[in-house]
Amino acid sequence: MTSEANTAPEQESDLGTKAATAGVILGALAMTSCCILPLVLFSLGATGAWIGQLGALYQYKWLFFAFAGAALAYGFWKVYRPVPQTCADGSCERPVNRRFMKGALWTAALVVALSLAFPYIAPPLLGY
Repeated sequence: MTSEANTAPEQESDLGTKAATAGVILGALAMTSCCILPLVLFSLGATGAWIGQLGALYQYKWLFFAFAGAALAYGFWKVYRPVPQTCADGSCERPVNRRFMKGALWTAALVVALSLAFPYIAPPLLGY
């Protein structure tokens, strides 16, 4: 009975960490949808009128940033806080791959920071 009770919080913690990482990745993609994503798609050869419509999402940039920032804060809190190991019967479950989670969080944080700085660094880089 005690081993079942001890593994439930660990499973919730793992699910929360995975959900936080997925939220951060989605938030980072949303942050790039107005500015960086159309440029990347165009440079890869994707064309069409729908790429121009992505610029309309610029007015929601701060909402996307608020979501991405909250997801980043929660994700970093879930990944970097100490997790107690409770193995009453000697068989512990395999923990979440924290190395992957940390890499995804730091990559998403870099993408969010780049998305915020893009309007300021793009004109000198693109020559206008």
